[in-house]
Amino acid sequence: MSTAAVPARRSGQVLADLIPSSRVRDVALVAGGAVLTGLAAQIAVPVPGSPVPVTGQTFAALLVGTSLGARRGLLSLALYALVGMAGVPWFAEGGSGTAAPSLGYVFGMLLAVTVVGALARRGADRSMLRTAGTMLLGEAIIYAVGVPYLALAADMSLTAAIAAGLTPFLIGDALKAALAMGVLPTAWKLVDKR
Repeated sequence: MSTAAVPARRSGQVLADLIPSSRVRDVALVAGGAVLTGLAAQIAVPVPGSPVPVTGQTFAALLVGTSLGARRGLLSLALYALVGMAGVPWFAEGGSGTAAPSLGYVFGMLLAVTVVGALARRGADRSMLRTAGTMLLGEAIIYAVGVPYLALAADMSLTAAIAAGLTPFLIGDALKAALAMGVLPTAWKLVDKR
């Protein structure tokens, strides 16, 4: 097989598509993505002055979206959101239910995984630069939903919500994008070498 044929063969695929197809696979991937996001949400560092901690949750959610694709990624995060709202304590810092002011970020993740999953299917997770752009777009979508929700839920002005729910997280999000820049393109390189 020539090297030129490899990208064409992988075109339109996400990493999960490389596992032999079955309903069991899809159910396992969706459930696994929800569990990964829930576990990553427990890696939480409180931010002084903010009701929103720094977590691994958004990074896991965006990896789920890019790895599973838009449909499975959305199903996975919908499962995560519904189970957490039903009472399983796997939102950030062991939270659950519908009263948390940070729930808007979870809603933002639903939209973000759909977008990054669709972009990954178009190859946006294959190079470092495109992966960084995809992750940063996903983060921006999460904030576009999460920050206004925080303002409403916590009775803050939009300016105060930006200061408490966006600004303290920018450096961490840049680091998460850098980590994804290494992980996803490397995974594709390893797959293409097989």
